[in-house]
Amino acid sequence: MGGPPFQPLVPRRDIAEIARMEQRPPLPRLRIRIIFGQTEMMGPGKAELLERIDRTGSLAAAGREMGMSYKRAWELVGTLNAMFRAPVVTSTRGGPGGGGAVLTETGREVLRLYRAFEAEAAEAGHARLDALCDLLADIPGGK
Repeated sequence: MGGPPFQPLVPRRDIAEIARMEQRPPLPRLRIRIIFGQTEMMGPGKAELLERIDRTGSLAAAGREMGMSYKRAWELVGTLNAMFRAPVVTSTRGGPGGGGAVLTETGREVLRLYRAFEAEAAEAGHARLDALCDLLADIPGGK
């Protein structure tokens, strides 16, 4: 197929940073949102937040890295914790020793399953994404 090559899934902030460094726009990619109910959903933003909480051990730091307020990060974690049978994140209040946040085993499993679903969907849709790219008008990154 003649369109741009398929780009593997990476966090959206990393794609933007790579594009700036290479002075070209990011290539087409899939963004998967799984809707479980009226307000219960899991998507790339929540997955990224969970990854950053896991890496930093802090809800505030994870939110800051994403350009998100602590309140918004707290709300998203609250939504995730209410969605699943067991909490995905536990936290301790700040103080002299500092607070923190950690992914629970459920949180790690939710994140693992979501990322696996994303990867499988990307692999399965690779040929169709290339075909769509072949039909693009003359736009940066298009044919």
